[in-house]
Amino acid sequence: MALLDLSGEASIVLCGAAGQGVQTVEQLLMRILLKSGYHVFSTSEFMSRIRGGSNSTEIRVAGHPVDAFVNRIDILVAFHRDAIAHLRHRISADTLILGEEEAIGPAAAEGRAALPVPFTQIATEVGNRIYANTVAVGALAGMLSVDPQLIADYVAHVFASRTEQIISDNKEAVRRGYEIGHEFVTSGKLSVSIPKAASGRRLLLSGTEAVSLGAVAGGCNFISSYPMSPATGVLTYLAQHGAELGMVAEQAEDEISAINMALGASYAGARAMVTTSGGGFALMEEGVSLAGAAELPVVIHLSQRPGPATGLPTRTEQGDLLMALHSGHGEFPRIILAPGTAQDAFYLTQSAFNLADKHQVPVFVLTDQYLVDSSYAVPDLDLEALKVERHIVETDAGYGRYRVTDDGVSPRGVPGFGAGLAVADSHEHDEAGHMTERMSVRVAMVDKRLRKAQGIIQDALPPELLGPESYRTLVLGWGSTYHAIAEAVRRLGRPDVAFLHLKQVYPLPPEAERFLRSASKTVVVENNATGQLATLIQASLGIKVDHTVLQYDGMPFAVEDLGDQLARLVE
Repeated sequence: MALLDLSGEASIVLCGAAGQGVQTVEQLLMRILLKSGYHVFSTSEFMSRIRGGSNSTEIRVAGHPVDAFVNRIDILVAFHRDAIAHLRHRISADTLILGEEEAIGPAAAEGRAALPVPFTQIATEVGNRIYANTVAVGALAGMLSVDPQLIADYVAHVFASRTEQIISDNKEAVRRGYEIGHEFVTSGKLSVSIPKAASGRRLLLSGTEAVSLGAVAGGCNFISSYPMSPATGVLTYLAQHGAELGMVAEQAEDEISAINMALGASYAGARAMVTTSGGGFALMEEGVSLAGAAELPVVIHLSQRPGPATGLPTRTEQGDLLMALHSGHGEFPRIILAPGTAQDAFYLTQSAFNLADKHQVPVFVLTDQYLVDSSYAVPDLDLEALKVERHIVETDAGYGRYRVTDDGVSPRGVPGFGAGLAVADSHEHDEAGHMTERMSVRVAMVDKRLRKAQGIIQDALPPELLGPESYRTLVLGWGSTYHAIAEAVRRLGRPDVAFLHLKQVYPLPPEAERFLRSASKTVVVENNATGQLATLIQASLGIKVDHTVLQYDGMPFAVEDLGDQLARLVE
């Protein structure tokens, strides 16, 4: 009898200390599996330290789309002795554990299925112990019976910029690992039956890359930020490619400077963005209010992590929805988008720039650590229909920047484009932009700004319904919970349960109320402690949801756990 029978899909978890190269194995293996025709998904959890500790990455590989975190571990690759203890709550009697003798000792002593693989010894024999990670990639690829030539070709491609010796050594290391992994299958220790996916070009895209590319597609040409995980990757990506994209990327001295730089760029006509997390955004709130008063479009990528204060800086949570909603003193409109997939992250970020420009308001793109640090296999992105919509006008001598209009949106001029004077003022102002304390003008300006809400509602992005339209129970989610809820509801297999995903959480699209009022029972799933979306729904629509499923331990929802909770609620 095989130590492990895998049919349909596999959950592979890599665990080691920071600095051991777990992400190197993940990146190589994910691309090799994708090229082999599998569906793949990966997500990482890591400690807030540069060296040591225990970090793990889950890779799901299947013949059907897989995009969510599961607790189940089919194969655990333990790169150090602490891996077993770190993941003990997820290891079952069905988990096969691979690793050096020293790393798998605790599991072997407990009678668990454990197979020793001398990664370091093989790497040393090849030429350098640094190749241990390449050996591990080969072993896992061998267990899945990937084409050896495809592996060798991809390894050569990855290391093409290195010396011939390094390329040769890595090819030998992956070959040696492959032999060991494949021998587990041929000897009957492991039985694997995972069908290849249907043909068709797919991209391996992280949430960070999706947001970054969405900004590029939205015409972004200025980004400023003060680094703060998990949002820093967007700044890094755009800075790396800034020269070829014609983009200015500025690392500011602090978050206050970052948002004010973006607003200055917006005033000059740029399509500007800032990227930050909760603690950094707290410092930007006065700038958000300035954007509201001066009616300057800006896109704010707010990538959430657990607070308050420093909280859990490398973990995930959906705790900043209400902060984004109520940020900035005074009353003025804003838009909050919440992508749930890599495709959403791309398309919604692209839309954010058009919406900000059209309505002259701050637009938030809310992500979180789980979304930005996960990688997804997605179909080619459709770029043909995307347009960069610009709403800047050429001014004349009588131009008034804040002219009162029926829809609340004044013609936006910028310095140097036309004969008029383009101003921006944080004080209350008249139509020309001059400071005023006349009460009638104050009322007219507040009313003008708030009238933008009518047009924003008309442009609201509709929610996505998955499941039967004749539902009785409606499960609602926003942001990164999308895939976990979708898979959990699908596993329920109930003809009376559907899932509604809100891509725009503020203002709520008109369709949301119709879907909610059609349900006999409503359940909101959120990665926070207080049910922030449920609070927003009650405040905006006067509808009190029946149940909330909340998680706030710093981890994303696991499909199995969420399915169990939903099953109890829908009975």
